[in-house]
Amino acid sequence: MPNRSENLENSLAKRDGIFYGWVILSIAFITLVLGYAIRNTFSVFYPTIVEEFGWTRGNTALMFSITVIIYGVVAPMAGSLVDRYGPRFVVPAGAIIVGGGVALCSMATARWHFYLFYGVMGAAGLSLAGWAPLSALISNWFVRRRGLAFGILSAGFGGSLVFASVAQFLISRFGWQMAYVIIGITSIVVIVPLCGLLMRRSPQDRGLQPDGMPLSSDEPRHLNGPGIATGFEGKWASTTWTLSRAMKTYHFWLLFSISICLLGFAETIAIAHQVFIFRDAGYRPMLAANVYSVFGVAFVLGNICSFVSDRLGRERVFLPGCLLSAVAVCLLFLIKDPFHPWMGFLFAVFFGLGIGTAGPVFFTTVADLFQGRHFGSIQGTVVLGFSLGGAIGPWLAGFLHDKTGTYFATFLILLGSLLLSILLMELVAPRKIRPVP
Repeated sequence: MPNRSENLENSLAKRDGIFYGWVILSIAFITLVLGYAIRNTFSVFYPTIVEEFGWTRGNTALMFSITVIIYGVVAPMAGSLVDRYGPRFVVPAGAIIVGGGVALCSMATARWHFYLFYGVMGAAGLSLAGWAPLSALISNWFVRRRGLAFGILSAGFGGSLVFASVAQFLISRFGWQMAYVIIGITSIVVIVPLCGLLMRRSPQDRGLQPDGMPLSSDEPRHLNGPGIATGFEGKWASTTWTLSRAMKTYHFWLLFSISICLLGFAETIAIAHQVFIFRDAGYRPMLAANVYSVFGVAFVLGNICSFVSDRLGRERVFLPGCLLSAVAVCLLFLIKDPFHPWMGFLFAVFFGLGIGTAGPVFFTTVADLFQGRHFGSIQGTVVLGFSLGGAIGPWLAGFLHDKTGTYFATFLILLGSLLLSILLMELVAPRKIRPVP
């Protein structure tokens, strides 16, 4: 007899007009929102922990740097595990580890406790339930609408940023310890049953092709190999990409470098230090958290806008996104006091829209170039680039502030990272290799 998950899955599949890939995408979206809320609310917990224990910003920010580097180190393994065993076991296991880790932070009384529970345990779990396995999964279900699918998936990451106000409310109402417990337990209770019951590896398991095409159609049947290359020319499209084969191309290393600059430095520094930046300018804690939440909303809107790259091409959307974020960083040089809060919100909107658009377009580009049965390990290794930059960036920003008393040097790093990302994407030039379908 069919079990409960099969009955639920079949009832969803039988509804007219519902491609099961949208169910998969919805579950992945929810998983990212709750999973990354654990990491991305660090900017709210950060000042509270500094005030509670009297630690320096650099040493406290190191817990965020540790979580980013461990996340990246585990990411290639997480991608490989999903390639081999599928998401129904890997993602729930990750949710249990990351939720348990952040809940244990409630008992931390020393820096090494945070380094272990948040930095190591939380990061390892998040990597197993995070971007590398989920993006590999979604790339199996969507090809022609991959930009849209990756944009919606990335919106889950952006949605986690909106939890800043929720986290600040929980801290104000219950204290930071109980806030950690609530966030951790919630992620386990929601993610584990959803993923365990409803996630599936590929559309072929449901008698479908990517984007919902029936197997009897004339669409290509495989996600790797010559079939998927319809409309593309050259040796690149017919190559079966493995991690070792991808690492022999300069395109992989350019993308790896973009991961370091755009996601590792620019995005991670903004996430870790944004609340402190505005509190230093005199913003009240709740106002600073609200600016951060507006950044999250704008980030989500940018994620959704990334679907335009399905029609215009990846570079034509990626480059304006980075430029808009660079304009936002220039605003930070002008914010000296809390008397013009609109400037803070304008930064949040511009930076969120810009980097929110550029991020999913970047990962879609990786999928365009290296899609195949080994994509999980390739994507996981690209995520390792993010972790290298992310491990250095938040700590460096805190260290420079401890030494100089300002974030001026950090703003220069943000600006340089965004401009360098533009140059690197121009060198990748995906339009010359595999233009969008």
